[in-house]
Amino acid sequence: MSDSHKYCPSLTAYQRRKTIEVNIGGVPLGGENPIRVQSMTTIDTMDTEGSIAQSIRMVESGCEYVRITAPSIKEAQNLEEIRKGLRAKGYDVPLVADIHFTPNAAELAAKIVEKVRVNPGNYADKKKFEELAYTDETYQLELERIREKFEPLVKICKENGTAMRIGTNHGSLSDRIMGRFGDTPLGMVESALEFLRICEDMDYHDIVISMKASNTRVMVQAYRLLVHKLEEEGLKAYPLHLGVTEAGDGEDGRIKSAVGIGALLEDGLGDTVRVSLTEEPEFEAPVAQALIDRYANRSGHAGIVPLAQIPVNPFVYERRATGEVLNFGDHNVPRVIADFSQKAKITIKDLRDIGHFYLPEPDKWRMNDTGADYVYSGSQPIDFMLPNGLQEILDYEVWAGLGDQRNKYPLLLVDQLSEVAQDQVVFVKMEAHALDQIDKLKMHPKAILLLHTDNTHAMASLRRFIFELTIKAVELPVVINWHQEISDTEDFQLASATDIGGLLIDGLGDGVMLAGNGNKKVENATAFGILQAARTRMTKTEYISCPSCGRTLFDLQETTAMIRKRTDHLKGVKIGIMGCIVNGPGEMADADYGYVGSGKDKITLYRGQEVMKRAVHSDYAVDELIQIIKDDGNWVEPEEIEVIQD
Repeated sequence: MSDSHKYCPSLTAYQRRKTIEVNIGGVPLGGENPIRVQSMTTIDTMDTEGSIAQSIRMVESGCEYVRITAPSIKEAQNLEEIRKGLRAKGYDVPLVADIHFTPNAAELAAKIVEKVRVNPGNYADKKKFEELAYTDETYQLELERIREKFEPLVKICKENGTAMRIGTNHGSLSDRIMGRFGDTPLGMVESALEFLRICEDMDYHDIVISMKASNTRVMVQAYRLLVHKLEEEGLKAYPLHLGVTEAGDGEDGRIKSAVGIGALLEDGLGDTVRVSLTEEPEFEAPVAQALIDRYANRSGHAGIVPLAQIPVNPFVYERRATGEVLNFGDHNVPRVIADFSQKAKITIKDLRDIGHFYLPEPDKWRMNDTGADYVYSGSQPIDFMLPNGLQEILDYEVWAGLGDQRNKYPLLLVDQLSEVAQDQVVFVKMEAHALDQIDKLKMHPKAILLLHTDNTHAMASLRRFIFELTIKAVELPVVINWHQEISDTEDFQLASATDIGGLLIDGLGDGVMLAGNGNKKVENATAFGILQAARTRMTKTEYISCPSCGRTLFDLQETTAMIRKRTDHLKGVKIGIMGCIVNGPGEMADADYGYVGSGKDKITLYRGQEVMKRAVHSDYAVDELIQIIKDDGNWVEPEEIEVIQD
């Protein structure tokens, strides 16, 4: 890997990035320590007993650090009572104070808890969505102003042995940073480095850094660029706190978290994980632990051919250049193939699980937004006419014996390519370790590769093969053929999302075929969920919802469920649901529309970053939100689909 693109120890051999160790209340982070799990309370910080009880539930679910919001002096003061209550009950879990706008609250909290988190976007700066221009001289004056505000906190942390997280959020970059660096991963990194350089000047190093975003692509690029910049500037290798902010709830939140966090863990980056779900915080730790556990024995994986130089820029998104074969590759969205090859006979009813519905009364087919594009039927040809748009892939020997091959394509081995015409569209089984087979593909421009690996370091193995295609200028589309026998739905989602997500974030996949769960509905939904989380194919409404905290002004879980119920048919629309102004217009930067708590029973509604309505009563806010969507012409009425009965 060239130095200009280096961001991890190795792209082919799994190994944790070596960092300095940061002690946090006797639970050290980084260094040789295991990857730690943490979460954040959702109870009002002034509710002492409620905060203690919830913290205990979090610890018992696996949390090794508990973060609590301290938006003002009074909450910071009450951290002492919460800490005392936990210690009296025998819980020594380190506490982390979450600070945004209030340096005085941070300075007080740093004397009480084991760690403070500051957001450089709003700790000493501001975000009013103003366009600000600075000369080098005036920019330097701003940095001196930040230093003046930040140094007292650093001094207190040094004196009290308190650790600090410098936590940049994509959506809350200051107007100053936005004006110079734009809404970019580089802006996120520079925002943190400004604060980090002050710490280094003061010989303070008990620091953890995070680069969170709700956009997984931006988040991954920012963490990679941060590591690169730390090394480039000769700064210490500080531990990393990983998280996809506002991931959402349910399967979407889990898949999105796995795609972003997993892409980094795969490359050995990350020392603590927080999964941000719009659910009770004790449900977050098991998901984080499940992601971490995938790497417990990863270093013993089968060897992968080393890579002399990475053929892509890992800090920007660029889809791999391919030719178009059928509707794969080039500018087509990644396609989904449903694997029915293990089923003895495929029926009309089976297609419901992959989004295709037969309506008996008008004798027609309907497809929903997550309808699979192809069916792999293996050695058992489908004996009924498929709906328009759905095509079939069969094993080569069976396909060759068919009388009618319309909308049917063969799946064969590389050595069988010589048996078919060069203008025949074919799917080719490939194993990721077979780099020596790539040259055989050059004479068949109509091939679509179905790429598989049995290597436990799957993402790196698959990536290495695709990189070799790029190095050898073989521009055939690649479908990731991922198959693991995992019957548990959540485990299946997390495993497939971590193995595939990093590839898609880097523009390296033209389709996916998942199998092994045994439930075709789960496999199909997971495939589309991964594509959506990697932002390569948007097939459903995306919800950017914060995980709730003591600042939240309404029941986030209930409200998110209510909004989803009425809007989850709006394909490709992004709706931000934020509990307060801290997680408001900034942190839902990618949303098309926003629903933000602004007071008791009061909601502010947004179109992008623009306020559309203020102080709307919560009883009517969802209706008003829908009206804004309608006014923009982005509303469609939900349709009921009557399907054939069992």
